[in-house]
Amino acid sequence: MMFRLVQELADDGIDVAVTCRILKVSRSGFYEWRDRPPSVRDLEDAYLANTMVDIHAMSRGTYGTPRVHAELRMALDVRVGRKRVARLLRLTGRSGIGGNTHKKRRKQPMPAPHEDLVQRQFVADEPNRLWCTDITEHPTTTGKVYCCAVLDVFSRAIVGWSIADHMRSDLVVDALQMATWRRHPEPGTIVHADRGSQYTSWVFGHRLRTAGLLGSMGRVASSVDNTMMESFWATMQRELLDTRRWTSQEQLASAIFEWIEAWYNPRRRHTSLGMLSPVEFETLHTAAETAA
Repeated sequence: MMFRLVQELADDGIDVAVTCRILKVSRSGFYEWRDRPPSVRDLEDAYLANTMVDIHAMSRGTYGTPRVHAELRMALDVRVGRKRVARLLRLTGRSGIGGNTHKKRRKQPMPAPHEDLVQRQFVADEPNRLWCTDITEHPTTTGKVYCCAVLDVFSRAIVGWSIADHMRSDLVVDALQMATWRRHPEPGTIVHADRGSQYTSWVFGHRLRTAGLLGSMGRVASSVDNTMMESFWATMQRELLDTRRWTSQEQLASAIFEWIEAWYNPRRRHTSLGMLSPVEFETLHTAAETAA
């Protein structure tokens, strides 16, 4: 609306009379519009905009229109159209984090001790049927931080992780150990990885066998053979790793721990999960199984 533009320019110090003359709108009409009490719609928009600012802040500045809309609808039971959310979010100057990023990694591919049991079919009908695992790295002022994560394909939950200043085999063993301790998977759960030397090591294979897990490996240097982990790392890269310059390994390690346990697993909404978080998705599944 032209009158709103006149007001915005006036707030920036541009004379109302000059603006109205250039835009060919009535100056008296502008003052009448300005002095009119706000409509119910205006008040609702102001309330929604304030709520959306809070949601955006809660998401650490990562949510765009789809997830802000989902948070309003699913968490706060606010019935509002997606186009209205997009318009108000734009007016507040907030936007989500998007785009593709690529992780930096140095892993030496080795001969695979396990067949590819997944064949790019990253589908599971319940928890603890198919896990994926991988390593990423990120620099800090005092040196690199390496993170290994184990992801449950069913819910996208990170069921195990480890953080260290090295890439030795115990980095991946510790993440697997956490996953098995937390989830107590039945024998036959598949653990899919790439052919990095950590995953082809004897100690990792021994831990798999001890826990009754089935190892699976994709092809050499093929990101699509472990696409779910690539997607997870890209999300962490956008929403955490690339958001600032990290001054120490301890600072980044603490931030990764907090991002996974306090944000990603319990609260971050996923389009592939019907805009639920991993914890919410598994809770819903468990309730449905119990009621059946």
